[in-house]
Amino acid sequence: MRALVTGGAGFIGSHVVEDLVAAGHEVAVIDDLSTGRRDNVPAGVELVELDIRDGQGVLAAFERLRPALVSHHAAQTSVSVSVRAPARDAEVNVLGTVNVLEAARRCGTERLVFASTGGAIYGEIPEGERGGVASPARPFSGYACGKLAAETYLDYYARAFGLRTAILRYANIYGPRQDPHGEAGVVAIFVDRLARGEPLRINARVQAGDDGCVRDYVFVGDVVRAHRLAAAGTLDGRIFDVGTGVGTTTRTLATTLAEAMDVTPVLEDAPPREGDVQRSVLDPSPFESEVGSPTPLAQGLAVTARALREVPR
Repeated sequence: MRALVTGGAGFIGSHVVEDLVAAGHEVAVIDDLSTGRRDNVPAGVELVELDIRDGQGVLAAFERLRPALVSHHAAQTSVSVSVRAPARDAEVNVLGTVNVLEAARRCGTERLVFASTGGAIYGEIPEGERGGVASPARPFSGYACGKLAAETYLDYYARAFGLRTAILRYANIYGPRQDPHGEAGVVAIFVDRLARGEPLRINARVQAGDDGCVRDYVFVGDVVRAHRLAAAGTLDGRIFDVGTGVGTTTRTLATTLAEAMDVTPVLEDAPPREGDVQRSVLDPSPFESEVGSPTPLAQGLAVTARALREVPR
């Protein structure tokens, strides 16, 4: 099968590319390299350096590549950026997605897998509960609004034009190749700072000094396992949550990482970040029943810390 991965030079997208190549598919990548890295793309995989906001450029790439499968991971991924610059976020995550969908429609793409967000779309999840597809959408940032709007466009293209679609709503993903530079990827940021002997900033959940926000951290390898089902058509027409169901505070994340790296952390208390929800944990039952057990956090963090420390920065 001929596959195209938008954002395929980035953290998550590059792992998806590797898995598709390993399965024997002919794979190409669209990425503007604003956050992705050329060396994340496996040898033999064509990289088209292109911004998905360029509708004509996207269409030209699709007309040449004619992918049967599109995995759409290209996105503006920072919640804080979406709060500061919502129009910029919407240009990439909404209008860029429409460009991809329209090119897919016009070029006969059979299936499109969309990388969405469960953590941001479900918003605040009360103590003792887990967010899931049946939960109401409570977007609390421009990023969440953009992803939810893009999902609506996917539903429209599926109903109007017969495009087979699957939506993967991710929890907070971590793993090898996550970039510590920029505003996304707290695990990578913490690994980088611990390796340098620098303090870790614990942004508060409510007020400085608390343990920080609660997140559901899912290993990138588990994301790839879910994507494999979607690429095969098993999840056609569905929204599928990818999470562990385990809530972890920022302070616990910091200390667990420090233990994995055998260092003593210096923790600095900080106020809440604008746009952050306080608690986000996803229902793991769909993943567990159709994919299997998610990777335990301590195990995934150990693998990630080793991989990230080996990468020159």
